[in-house]
Amino acid sequence: MAKKVVASLQKGGGKEHTKVIKMTRNEKGNFTLKSEIVHNDKVKDWFDKN
Repeated sequence: MAKKVVASLQKGGGKEHTKVIKMTRNEKGNFTLKSEIVHNDKVKDWFDKN
């Protein structure tokens, strides 16, 4: 599935976007991953809010 996302972003304005992944710990102590594709200008904001 990741190959489809990367391939579709390389066409047109895809270079203006970044896939961001953040690892967080839940109440049980397990780690979960949050991932999203955001615009390059909003990467820092995404990490601050999540």
